[in-house]
Amino acid sequence: MKDKIIKLLAYDGKISITCARTTKLVEEARKIHDLSPLATATFGRLLTITSIMAQEMKNKTDRLTIQLKGNGKIGAMLVTANNFPKLKGYVVNPHIELPLNEFGKLDVGGAVGQVGYINVIKDIGLKEPYRGISPLTSGEIADDFTNYFVNSEQRQTAIALGVLVNKDGVKASGGYLITPMPDCTEEEISKVEQAIFKAGAISKILDEKLSLLEIAKKVTGDEKVKVLEENITPIYECDCSKKFMADGLKTIGKENLEEIINTEGKANLVCHFCNKEYQFSKEELEEILKTCFFNKNVI
Repeated sequence: MKDKIIKLLAYDGKISITCARTTKLVEEARKIHDLSPLATATFGRLLTITSIMAQEMKNKTDRLTIQLKGNGKIGAMLVTANNFPKLKGYVVNPHIELPLNEFGKLDVGGAVGQVGYINVIKDIGLKEPYRGISPLTSGEIADDFTNYFVNSEQRQTAIALGVLVNKDGVKASGGYLITPMPDCTEEEISKVEQAIFKAGAISKILDEKLSLLEIAKKVTGDEKVKVLEENITPIYECDCSKKFMADGLKTIGKENLEEIINTEGKANLVCHFCNKEYQFSKEELEEILKTCFFNKNVI
């Protein structure tokens, strides 16, 4: 089954639900960053919730950046996305390994840690980007984003995120975000809560290989959910370029750039998001030096 995000309404429009399948997205990230199984499960959850949040943005020029940093050994993680959504990101410690948790599962909470924060930046064309920050609550990521939505966006949500990893890579990855609308009743919220409890862990649901529509019905308890949009495909894609890297070299300062030219005679830069390497010869570095702002005449 291909990766997809679908948006639906349950209980006659009173419950909004977004379901995502992100197996190929997470597998691509695993390959690019050579992620360990634990790093795959952890970063995969962040990629999944970022893809769900990114598709909520309205314009193609909108940008979403999410940084998650805890006191666990995986270190900081960062993901950026547009509204297509195309995503890219990196993990400080991609090779992290820890013992399984008390339930015999990959210890995502232990990898992230319980002390830290989520930092969300939405550049949606306003004078200043929206910034929201929220403390971590468990390090399990789904709980942490539930807390973020309450604290930073005053939005009640139910979030589930899961990544199944086997010896070949990512077996399945996905999740859902459920939001009650303003006219939702306590009875309807109760029905959803009961359905979520009955459905069980998201990893179990993913392993059942259900369609996203079937998952939406299962976790809302509504067999008449209405599909609003379903042609949304999240992909991992980096937009780096040699020009972008050259612009980065301009920012290191005249003395540093001259030192690289005089001592190394070349520069090799690696993109943190896709691990692509860019090589600059001495001649190319000298051309970059000529175009730096510090060489321009200021009147």
